[in-house]
Amino acid sequence: MSLELEQRSIKDQFEQLMQENNLQAVRAFLDDQNISDVADLIYEYPEHEAEIIANMSINRAAAVFKILDVSRQKDIVQELSSYKTAELLNELQPDDRTDFLEELPKNVIRDLIKLLDPEERKVTLSMLGYPEDSIGRLMTPDYIYVYPFNTIEQVLNTIRKVGKNTETIDVIYVVNRQGELLDDLRIRDIILASPDKRIDELMDERVIALNVNDDQEHASEIFKMNNRVALPVTDSNNILLGIVTIDDMFWVANEEFSEDIQKIGGTEALNEPYLDVPLLKLVRKRVGWLIVLFVSEMLTATAMSYFADEIQKAVVLSIFVPLIMSSGGNSGSQASTLIIQALAVGDVTLADWWRVMRRELLSGVLLGGILGTIGFIRIFVWHQLMVHGVIENLYGPHWFFIALSVGISLIGVVLWGTLSGSMLPIIIKKLKGDPAVSSAPFVATLVDVTGLVIYFSIAYIFLKGILL
Repeated sequence: MSLELEQRSIKDQFEQLMQENNLQAVRAFLDDQNISDVADLIYEYPEHEAEIIANMSINRAAAVFKILDVSRQKDIVQELSSYKTAELLNELQPDDRTDFLEELPKNVIRDLIKLLDPEERKVTLSMLGYPEDSIGRLMTPDYIYVYPFNTIEQVLNTIRKVGKNTETIDVIYVVNRQGELLDDLRIRDIILASPDKRIDELMDERVIALNVNDDQEHASEIFKMNNRVALPVTDSNNILLGIVTIDDMFWVANEEFSEDIQKIGGTEALNEPYLDVPLLKLVRKRVGWLIVLFVSEMLTATAMSYFADEIQKAVVLSIFVPLIMSSGGNSGSQASTLIIQALAVGDVTLADWWRVMRRELLSGVLLGGILGTIGFIRIFVWHQLMVHGVIENLYGPHWFFIALSVGISLIGVVLWGTLSGSMLPIIIKKLKGDPAVSSAPFVATLVDVTGLVIYFSIAYIFLKGILL
């Protein structure tokens, strides 16, 4: 059976059970489906979203709730009874619960926290106290720790006793009596060791840990570089506070990617699905950058007015203004996008700025040379057609100097575009900003203005005393 047919069958069965209003059968059916399939049902039947969550076993309901969009999570919590909401929130892992709560207004957070069990409330308040986008907001305090003097047999008994309530047992953490992190051991090493062996005999003390105040994006890089499924989180005194698992990093990477793409497009990050964003909020997110870019583009008019005399004397120069501006803007946008992406995935660091500049200098000259040659050939071909009377004569007897002005201007403008586009993200990163704000529209606007200055300055050099 194809995936499409299988999904249709699940939907058909669900519709039939809901029509029959057989809640026991609905619960058995939902608990028998994959988590992702149940999430699809919620998106397909939003009018039944709260019923679906309410009619599942609580552990599976929490697993489904975790993977839903924030907007959908909010709708479900609003529709559920207080009792069911409390049950759901208490069942969520602390990091998932914190991730959801931080998206809500403060007064709503206060009301929902009251529904938590005392221990869960204490953990949640602690995690919400960490800076936004810090690793402390993602960590879970549910992990397995042991002491160096424990034997393998004792460790296995500990795992059997408390492992069910922890997020992962793939890694076991070794601490001293003060709670300081000493090492982490893979479960494989423990299983393969003899029962009477002590933990300190397995330790190599090459532990990699995150600080509770580390940025989430930084943590994602640490995960990638070290190929870990979980990493311990400590405070400034090396006290083990919790762990962060790879599934949390997948969500972080997805959110960062979405934000960067939106910023590269010249808008603020939406932080929620496009269709769920209220219209006025969507306008507010977009209008800021549009105003900035519009005001910046006014400088283009200023530059044009500065060269008004030259344009009046040689109207033919204005023909190539769109060509010059678009070429510079396109080259800048290319470079900006490439460097933003390279910084995001760690291919380029701030220390590589000179290597980047060198490459873009060469790239700019080569790309500009190619476009400049094409521009020169274009004017040459049009001139030949004019000579033979095929088209009207636009360039006159000084076509060669016009072609030279356009060709060399393209080299200069494309070179400036690639340098601007590549260096701006690095400079903004150095200033502790988000490189994605040096977006394609921003770079294109900058290069538009400066491109005009370059173009008319070069044209003045070649055409002074001839047309100007």
